[in-house]
Amino acid sequence: MSTSLESPQQPCGGRPSTAAAAAATGPHGLDNPSWAALTGPHRHLAEVLGGAARYPADVSPFVALADPADPRGWADLAALMGPGADVALAGVREAPDGWEENWSAEGVQLVAGPGLRARPEPEAVRLTAADVPEMLDLVERTKPGPFAVRTIELGAYYGIRRGGRLVAMAGERLKLDGWTEISAVCTDADHRGQGLGGRLVLHTADGIIARGETPFLHAAASNTNAIRLYEAIGFTLRRTTFFRGLRVPADAAQPQPHITTQTTQADDE
Repeated sequence: MSTSLESPQQPCGGRPSTAAAAAATGPHGLDNPSWAALTGPHRHLAEVLGGAARYPADVSPFVALADPADPRGWADLAALMGPGADVALAGVREAPDGWEENWSAEGVQLVAGPGLRARPEPEAVRLTAADVPEMLDLVERTKPGPFAVRTIELGAYYGIRRGGRLVAMAGERLKLDGWTEISAVCTDADHRGQGLGGRLVLHTADGIIARGETPFLHAAASNTNAIRLYEAIGFTLRRTTFFRGLRVPADAAQPQPHITTQTTQADDE
């Protein structure tokens, strides 16, 4: 099972965090970040049915349950996705009978600690929809995790170019009240060893902190090199977690007509 540190981390640079203060008084959004994002700052992207929510498939494969222990949420998820659909969940170790496991992985969740010194990176450029083909090509070569044609809509993404070619990138994925995840950190094999990934993480973190939020990130527990890098630049372990790829049972109920697709614009941040 996952283990959490007893107290939430404060943001770097001594800046106040309302999220960190709120975490001490109730369930923490970081314990179920996909649900907190889909029902919070990313609700304009969400499809919600009862206790289940999802991103559009071309944005992210991650889905969420309000309470993984509630069978009604699993029924809602099956109806939302449809029979035979593949889904990805974070923090869920047990699934009901009939849900086939495609893959699983142990992970860690880290948050910005007081030692994180975020700063702008002079070489970083803001990536746009026009850069998506290059971003997808870099992701295919480096395998940092799920990234699709509309993933860039989740937040700000930054890259470093050499000779006009995109060779490193990082950006924002899950957003929940007071917190933003840094994700898609990757560097082309020919340009590793130059610290480009770490510099882009600090650059992305600088923008998050400027909004009064706290950066966090996830990594596979087996990716010890990445974890060492994140800890070296000032992130601290909050908890271990678990990622699973599951397939909706073939006899699941068909999607229902009362699925809610949010169409409001994201809140200004």
